[in-house]
Amino acid sequence: MQIPIVYTWKNLWARRITTVLTATGMALVVFVFATMLMLSQGLEQTLVDTGSPGNVMVIRRGSETEVQSSIARAQAAIVETLPEIANDIYGKRLLSKETVVLMVLNKRGSDNPGNVTIRGLSASGLALRPQVQLINGRMFRSGSSEIMVGRKVAEGFNGVGIGETLRFGLSDWAVVGIFDAGNTGFSSEIWGDADQLMQAFRRQSYSSVIFTLADPLAFDRVKERIENDPRLPLESKRETEFYAEQSELMGNFLSILGLTLSVIFSIGATIGAMITMHASVASRTREIGTLRALGFNKPSILAAFMLESLLLGLIGGIVGLALASTMQFLTISTMNWQTFAELAFTFTLTGDIVVRSIMFALVMGFVGGFLPSVRAARMNIIDALRAD
Repeated sequence: MQIPIVYTWKNLWARRITTVLTATGMALVVFVFATMLMLSQGLEQTLVDTGSPGNVMVIRRGSETEVQSSIARAQAAIVETLPEIANDIYGKRLLSKETVVLMVLNKRGSDNPGNVTIRGLSASGLALRPQVQLINGRMFRSGSSEIMVGRKVAEGFNGVGIGETLRFGLSDWAVVGIFDAGNTGFSSEIWGDADQLMQAFRRQSYSSVIFTLADPLAFDRVKERIENDPRLPLESKRETEFYAEQSELMGNFLSILGLTLSVIFSIGATIGAMITMHASVASRTREIGTLRALGFNKPSILAAFMLESLLLGLIGGIVGLALASTMQFLTISTMNWQTFAELAFTFTLTGDIVVRSIMFALVMGFVGGFLPSVRAARMNIIDALRAD
């Protein structure tokens, strides 16, 4: 004989105050667990979405970021001659020789300094980023000291509105437009003309070369051609792969931090669930004896109390996930430890995070309810019926 599930529900409702307190503790742990996973996922997705699958990023061999890279003009010219590079409708190569530097700006509302990435593009640079849309003003003109800023830079920093002027690299730069690149890293950058930026900073080399492949399947051939050329101390990666690597250091830190905090908090929540279930067993000793006298065997008693504990975990998991899902409406800005530039991104909830969070809550319920359930199942019928 199996004890009906409705029996478990009624017991949870009968002790609803205790049920709410225990489920709340589990919900807070799940909230922390899911939030840290969402934070790591949001960072990774922001950087991965920054790249395009058909684009190739070329940087100096051994460099981890564009800021560290240096490509001489002659080397960039050699890369530009590769036959695998696609052309636009006008027959012009879809290739951009780019310069990347960092600049300090004051954050809006606090005036605290933050590093912002300034990217100098060639004429075809915008064509390589179809996700970029101008939302206010106009594009910068090639050969001029004009810049346009990403939406998240415009929202998070002072002095970057249209018509304002920034002073960096011994030159004044007029802000002429604001662009939106969605939830990608480009929205946290400032863009201008590459050659003008190099002159302003007295640089003789580019940071990277980005181009689109005419045939996406030709990447391995291009990579071999570039990296085997003795004139080119360079390496090539798919743009998506390059930006994914930018998230590894911080993403791993967030994952480890989230797991550590969740384990610490889950110990407290599990102990709370265990105390609750032990109290439930102690207060229902005669009831357990009655169930045994009616013919319910030990496995049925064990299953009923385990189900009760798992339901506590499930309730806590659902509530914790519901709270964590509200974090998707927030945008946070932090420094990317590999580029040392500010990066704005959002919390991202995925199906995998939902499953992992619910499983985490059920594990807490299982661990917290196992010993009390075993205690209930092993009770002697006569002693249970005689209990006060």
